[in-house]
Amino acid sequence: MNQDLYVYNTLSRKKEKFIPLHPPFVGMYACGPTVYGEPHLGHARQAVTFDIIYRYLMQLGYRVRYVRNITDVGHLEHDADEGEDKIARRARLEKLEPMEIVQRYTNEYRDKMKMLNILPPSIEPVASGHIIEQQDMVARILEKGFAYEVNGSVYFDVDKYHSKYGYGRLSGRKIEDLLTSTRPLNKQDEKRNPLDFAIWKRAEPEHIMRWPSAWSEGFPGWHLECSVMSVKYLGDTFDIHGGGMDLLFPHHECEIAQNVAVTGRESVRYWMHNNLITINGQKMSKSLNNSISLEQCFTGTHELLERSYSPMTVRFFMLQAHYRSTLDFSNEALQAAEKGLARLFDGMENLKKIKPSETSSFNPSDIEKRFYEAMNDDLNTPVAVSVLFEGIKNINATAAGTEKLTLQDIEKTFQMYKEITEKILGLKKEAVPEGHDELISGLVELLLTMRDEARDKKDFKTADKIRTELSRLGVTVKDTRDGNEWSIDSTR
Repeated sequence: MNQDLYVYNTLSRKKEKFIPLHPPFVGMYACGPTVYGEPHLGHARQAVTFDIIYRYLMQLGYRVRYVRNITDVGHLEHDADEGEDKIARRARLEKLEPMEIVQRYTNEYRDKMKMLNILPPSIEPVASGHIIEQQDMVARILEKGFAYEVNGSVYFDVDKYHSKYGYGRLSGRKIEDLLTSTRPLNKQDEKRNPLDFAIWKRAEPEHIMRWPSAWSEGFPGWHLECSVMSVKYLGDTFDIHGGGMDLLFPHHECEIAQNVAVTGRESVRYWMHNNLITINGQKMSKSLNNSISLEQCFTGTHELLERSYSPMTVRFFMLQAHYRSTLDFSNEALQAAEKGLARLFDGMENLKKIKPSETSSFNPSDIEKRFYEAMNDDLNTPVAVSVLFEGIKNINATAAGTEKLTLQDIEKTFQMYKEITEKILGLKKEAVPEGHDELISGLVELLLTMRDEARDKKDFKTADKIRTELSRLGVTVKDTRDGNEWSIDSTR
């Protein structure tokens, strides 16, 4: 099997063969959440994307150190340098300590990620736990001459950096265009240039989160934490760094500038970014009232949702589009994902019902080969999933007696599907609450008995209605020579 993995590098803007710096070790960093509110679908897409990368690299035999940070200080309301700290603002509104807010939403984020079957990272550092290291990096950038201090705040000198290394290479933006589109400085602004960004901010009297430093009592700039924590845990140069497309500029662009200013070279070899989620064709935003939290999605409490959708349905839905493509979130798409997931698991269950033959009429290894080919092509999950469904079609035909499989191929196919769905795609059957499976089974059997009685009386209208209603509730009924068989949609 071809194990060569190709990934799209945002920096080079092309697919490149993935060659780790120190094989079999891979260092991977992904920007995690700012924990000041409920985790939402945007958090889920980024987490699922990097979970798939993490899982697949391990499946290929790499030892992966996956670092995902928690932003608990320095992310301001309006932009990187102005406005109130988002966590401090929430703490003020709720009359709590900032770290109470941080702990509450960190716990909430981890709980929701667990529900989505996201593997925990190897290391999950927080910005407030690395203040000393961030101050040290500020001092080193000042020493290199790429920053300046004004009234206790320290700003990165973008113009000076650009003249030596070039600013905007990751996002493809030209500094001249950026200056044209940036608001002019007002008389009170401390910056020399509108593009300069804070790497240390002097805290105003009302600012809650603050630490003593050589420049002032203040706090680090938002962009600084990832520069510091990525190299601390992965080294001056590491393999993969990424996050959502919305972080590409300015956050990741500023990270590159900070690291290069200190070391004179790039820290990251492969930049990877997942695209955004829209809903019914519109960008998700609080102002449009279409931003959906994971809690609302799992409980169906948002007004745009027809009903609740399970965590595995949401995860499987996100695999339907390539991670670099925009993903449109709709009730129709979620319901299609729900049915597709049920069909996948039902097909795997059908493998247990197949009577072995002496020969096989199709080759299960072809499914596996094509699945890996799709994944090796920049983790193309929609194609990989479509390959699995082609295999499910063959499996169902075998269960119906129109295809054949040997016992060895049946066992091989089951293990292959189990490994792919569980280990690589991170999909699992969601548990039925204790006692509910027996209750549901009894109710379905009772309705089917009533249907049989109606058919015996030639009351086909009632019999058809029972079958239709069961189907609407996710119960599939198949009439057989010996009576009937039924199965329930495992994603409901």
